[in-house]
Amino acid sequence: MEHIVIIGNGISGITTARHVRKLSDKKITIISAETDYFFSRTALMYIYMGHMKYEHTKPYEDWFWKKNNINLINGFVEHIDTDKKQVILSSEEAIAYNKLVIATGSKPNKFGWPGQDLKGVQGLYSKQDVDQLEIDAPNNKVCKRAVIVGGGLIGIELAEMLNSRNIPVTFLVRESSFWNGVLPEADSQMINRHIKNHDIDLRLSSSLKEIKPDDNGKVKSIIIEETGEEIPCDLVGLTAGVSPNINFLKDSNIETNKGVKVNRFLETNIKDVYSIGDCAEQQEPSKNRRPVEAVWYTGRMMGEVLAQTLCGNKMPYNPGHWFNSAKFMDIEYQTYGWVFSEKNKKDSEVHFHWKHTDDTKCITIAFHKDTNEFLGINTLGIRMKHNVFDQWLTEKRNVDYIIKNLKIANFDPEFYSHFEDEIKTAYNKQFQIA
Repeated sequence: MEHIVIIGNGISGITTARHVRKLSDKKITIISAETDYFFSRTALMYIYMGHMKYEHTKPYEDWFWKKNNINLINGFVEHIDTDKKQVILSSEEAIAYNKLVIATGSKPNKFGWPGQDLKGVQGLYSKQDVDQLEIDAPNNKVCKRAVIVGGGLIGIELAEMLNSRNIPVTFLVRESSFWNGVLPEADSQMINRHIKNHDIDLRLSSSLKEIKPDDNGKVKSIIIEETGEEIPCDLVGLTAGVSPNINFLKDSNIETNKGVKVNRFLETNIKDVYSIGDCAEQQEPSKNRRPVEAVWYTGRMMGEVLAQTLCGNKMPYNPGHWFNSAKFMDIEYQTYGWVFSEKNKKDSEVHFHWKHTDDTKCITIAFHKDTNEFLGINTLGIRMKHNVFDQWLTEKRNVDYIIKNLKIANFDPEFYSHFEDEIKTAYNKQFQIA
């Protein structure tokens, strides 16, 4: 019987296993050193905040895996021998495979800062990270101040988590405005204000120089690069992005760059070896997409597509229109299509921006200056329907159509009774439409 071995039990690997099982009776083994069972990584923050327990983050009961004949191994992969088609664990156990799927996800970035490996310094990615946070920052008596380094989505999640336990937070963001490499300026500025309104000490244009230890090898303070200011703290959260978790492949024949190199069929350079999710690097990415996308839904889609290929129905990975969602404290963020920041915006891209007077809701719509074709939308504090915008992007609707029909995309019952006319009026005024 053909044996499929999957390294990694995140959304990518688990989706592959589930869909292979739906399609076949092939032998399936999943290897992970993080947890015994699959859990929802996006729910980790809610464990610490007390909204959920760990068992609530597991979408499937523990008996699900045995019932579906999916073998789980808790172990760390030390090496892959592609000539012998074996996965070697740190225990020296060798597991033979017919087809191998590398789905090992990401690891937090470290940039060689002095003190980055001290006690009390950590990222926020794994179950172990949340367990460690419970030890180092259980309350504001043990942790009198935390410093977060890096202004991305993980950084703001960690800020919200610590804020929920009344732990003072200093937030170092290297850029001049939060996430302004992704968000347009007006969206980014609103998030700046929102972070500060939650009593978080947001330091823009501020980088980490070093982390200083106390006499016990634990973090004592940090130094800011630009000013030399020293900030006493008991915890440092390193959230300056993530990178593919592929160190264990360095001695293998599998080609890597930033991630594991794959083609549109998610195949590596080695026959019968595939890679998906955060650790995969597309050699021919779709238009505007990055070669490595550390996004939950793209990992799931890759798993579904690869399962088809593994079961004899070879299928290319085609992610379709870009979309994503997140939360900035209590402001929900959604994006559909492409709305680029000022530093990445093309000359042909025009933005319409509307903000509510309460400064917690806004939309930015991008369209082509010559054709008026709708390119994308960001919403903050307002929820829209994914399927509607996906259809409009496919149909290449113009921006006037979008403005006139926004109500169709409404996912928030109270939204348009309050703001629809205001948005239309602002659009007509900005673009001098009678």
